[in-house]
This record gives sequence, structure tokens and C-alpha cells, in this order.
Amino acid sequence: MRNTLSLRSYDPWPEGVQPSVPIEGYTNTWTHTPSQTLYQRPVTRTEATGPANLWRKLKCGDSNLAQTSTGKFAQGLLMQVSGRVLDEDGRPIPNAIVELWQANAAGRYTHALDQREAPLDPNFLGHGRVRSDENGGYSFLTIKPGAYPVPVKDTWWRPPHIHFSVLGPSSLSRLVTQMYFPGDPLNEWDRILQSVGDAGARQRLIAKQLHPADVGVDHLGFHHDIVLRGRSATPEA
Repeated sequence: MRNTLSLRSYDPWPEGVQPSVPIEGYTNTWTHTPSQTLYQRPVTRTEATGPANLWRKLKCGDSNLAQTSTGKFAQGLLMQVSGRVLDEDGRPIPNAIVELWQANAAGRYTHALDQREAPLDPNFLGHGRVRSDENGGYSFLTIKPGAYPVPVKDTWWRPPHIHFSVLGPSSLSRLVTQMYFPGDPLNEWDRILQSVGDAGARQRLIAKQLHPADVGVDHLGFHHDIVLRGRSATPEA
């Protein structure tokens, strides 16, 4: 991230990288999308350089979502999701806060608003938080989430996906996004993924599956880098 107070010094997102909202057939994007153009205020030192040392204020270390403190495993296909947090010039970002949340193997969230008739897993809470290392690396052990239907008139299904929130070195490097799985047929029908107009940017939302020989017999492996801002930025989602 460039050390400057000028908003123009940050590389802009090219056309088609950011999702086109509101999304037809997805009610929340109509109620949560501003109807007027956002007001762009000048960047001060606060936005460009802080808040600092968030890892001191936010508890990290919850990297194992697949196993409880009692040793019981969640139901589902075990997998490890790992990657790096990078800036717009491809440099690693250490000490970034990487948060993850997801549905369980049946496609249900452990949340009061999710009342779908799918089973809850008592051994799967579904969220974690880690701090990136000196090379920008992060890693979670979890289970592959299930797909679930969107309750609208013209029903469509959300494919398996994982939500990420990344807090980088400044307020301008905050990113909320999603990770998808390669080869899932529901990806082509997911209205959130398809709201990103640029094909290359959509591909940056899809993880790369690692060869089993490089991972081992205990779980599958997926690699997913997250780029904050710039021409190669991971789209918001």
C-alpha cells in the first residue's frame, strides 16, 4: 500500500471488477445499496495509516473450524484453505486480520436468521480469525460448505462459498469478499459471482485446488490469494 495521503495515489479498480449492484433476484442488495452516488471525502492520515496493530485488539488464532476444543470433528469434507494477503504491487501484507465465516456441510449458517430446514452441526460454529504472517500467509482448517437456495420467486441456489473479511494496514485496505470452488456447476448461475462483469476478476474469486499428492491424505487443499486494491484486486462480494 503506497504511503501517501492522496486518494488518487491508489490504483483504481478497472471497469467490471466491482460487482454491479443492486442484483436482480437478491433482495438484500436492493435494501443495502445506496440509491445516491457516494460522497468521496479527502483522505486524512487516519484513513491512510490506521487503525494500527489491530491484531493486538482482535483475538486471533481461531484457525481450526473443523474440530472443537473437545476433539470432536464437524461433519463434512475436511479441507484446508490457505493463501497470502497481498497489496496492489504484489507485496505481502503481514499482520493483516483475516476473518472467515461459512455455512456448514448442509448449507446452513449457525445464525438466528437462518431458519431453513437443514440440519445444524453442533460441532461446527462456522467462523474463525487469524493474523497473516510475515509473508502475508494465512490458513484455515475447515469443512467444505454446502449449497443453499435463495428464497425468492425465481429460485436460484448459492454455490458452496466462503466469506472473507480482511483488515489490512489502513481503513482503505478493508475488503469483504467471497471465495468460490473450481468446477462447481452452480457458479455459472450464482447472481453474486456473475455480477462481477470482468471474467478475469471473477476468476480471482475462485480458489485453486491443490493436487492431493501435495496435501496429504487427511484433507483436501485449496489455495486462495487475496489482493487489496489495484488492477489485480480481489473483487468485493
